[in-house]
Amino acid sequence: MRPLSHPAIEDVTLAALLHALSDPVRLDIVLCLSTAGCEMNCISSAKELQGLSKSTLSHHFRILREAGLVRSERRGVELLNRLRIDEVERRFPGVIASVLAARRSESICVRGHVAAAV
Repeated sequence: MRPLSHPAIEDVTLAALLHALSDPVRLDIVLCLSTAGCEMNCISSAKELQGLSKSTLSHHFRILREAGLVRSERRGVELLNRLRIDEVERRFPGVIASVLAARRSESICVRGHVAAAV
């Protein structure tokens, strides 16, 4: 098995974070992880992100991991993911909270219809 690489928090850049969060699917994954308060694998994330294949979700989790937003750990055949929110918050205070708050407000009102927030 290939080892997972996680950048040191000192090597995480704001540009990498914002690039990773620029995709709505990845933004929803981060929002889902932040509200879950626990580790999640791609399959449990799929419930919130209907219609995406496991390989697509794996791709998005890889981008989040390489950007420094997510730490992934192998446990048996599962790959569990958790946010590095405390580390990122110390490095870039308020950035993630602001981005997630903006996404939550977008999720509440979609095309004039009230929708359930993720």
